[in-house]
Amino acid sequence: MRPTQNFIFRYAKGAASAFSNWVLESALSRIVTRGCLSVTTSNGQKLSFGDGSGERIHVSFADLAAQWAFLIDADLRLGELYMDRRFLIERGSLHDFLAMMLREAQNAHHPLIARLIDRARTWLRIFRHRNLPARSKANVAHHYDLDGRLYELFLDADRQYSCAYFESPDQSLDAAQHAKKRHLAAKLQLGPGKSVLDIGCGWGGLALHMARHVQGGHVLGITLSEEQHGYAQKRLAEHERMKADIQFALQDYRSLSGRFDRIVSVGMFEHVGLASYRAFFEKCADLLEDDGIMVLHTIGCSATPGFTTPWLDKYIFPGGYIPALSEILPEIENAGLAVADIEVLRLHYAWTLAHWRKRFLARWQEAAALYDERFCRMWEFYLASAEAAFRYEDLVVFQIQLSKRNDVIPVTRDYICQHETAAAQSSKADLEGAAEHDTDDILIG
Repeated sequence: MRPTQNFIFRYAKGAASAFSNWVLESALSRIVTRGCLSVTTSNGQKLSFGDGSGERIHVSFADLAAQWAFLIDADLRLGELYMDRRFLIERGSLHDFLAMMLREAQNAHHPLIARLIDRARTWLRIFRHRNLPARSKANVAHHYDLDGRLYELFLDADRQYSCAYFESPDQSLDAAQHAKKRHLAAKLQLGPGKSVLDIGCGWGGLALHMARHVQGGHVLGITLSEEQHGYAQKRLAEHERMKADIQFALQDYRSLSGRFDRIVSVGMFEHVGLASYRAFFEKCADLLEDDGIMVLHTIGCSATPGFTTPWLDKYIFPGGYIPALSEILPEIENAGLAVADIEVLRLHYAWTLAHWRKRFLARWQEAAALYDERFCRMWEFYLASAEAAFRYEDLVVFQIQLSKRNDVIPVTRDYICQHETAAAQSSKADLEGAAEHDTDDILIG
């Protein structure tokens, strides 16, 4: 390269870096008004944001392209940049940075290009989430058919991979997950001889818990994950003392037939797809007895409808979608089901994810041995960003109780507390007699 050309190239590169730094400073100064954020740009310039309060967070960009990627489409590119070590946390933690961004962004006026991209993704959401059976199975395999040892690193002993129910903020993860199972069982009004369908049964913990409340009855848990199905079958073989018939099937809900007294679905509806909501609730209505009860436990949005974060859709939950209540209720009504009760769990998932994130980070090396360092950075970004979103954005959990008749559920909520109190006392009695039971049996009781 000739000296003149080299000078022009260096001048253009310097000008591009200076312009990028100006855009970055302009954008972040509108967002970060509290806290203490330091940013080292791709050309080494140091920028500061916030009012200087709290612990300092320091991040840096490895190259100019990474800096522009963050500015143009942080929803997709920030996670990728962190995975590829082109966005680095120099001081503090990834969660500290994400929490600051989401907390402060609530009061910020976002750049025009970001608002246009968000509107386009919201408008296109209906076309991207028609999860037919084959696609549903592929989507499930992408996430849930990972090595089961990965989930053992950060979940509770019962492998409950959904929002726990914290009776107090300082409750342990295992206790809160057990409380979640009690809470759901109470709303389902389980009893001897009842038949129960668990749509999206995961590793089987909830189905096994419910089986203890339907002596002489039947529990069917279905999943599309081969890994989960195999694990649930193994657990079932280890619990021969159950007084109810339990079955786990590798099956799509759309292929089911028959009738059930109770239907429960926890953490599965997020994978149904917006275009398939009507089919889901119509199928549930067909499967539910006329005097039956259904409880749907799903992540939801407490604001107006939006879109799935593109990074999450690409790397973690392909085909997933977080619905607003306004998108769920019309399809319930069209299916001939009636809403008996809606409970909104706020902050419970943020606390759940905080436990998962800390447990995962403590066992990082074991996860890296199963996969690699890039996978670990991806998983950390997933847990940290989700925790921050549930704490500072409009993500919640809906528990929607459904029926066909208005006389099958008590007219006040007193029965829920009564059931939970009785179940807790029964569980305590089981613990006191632990010498007669194995550990896993205690955890799911």
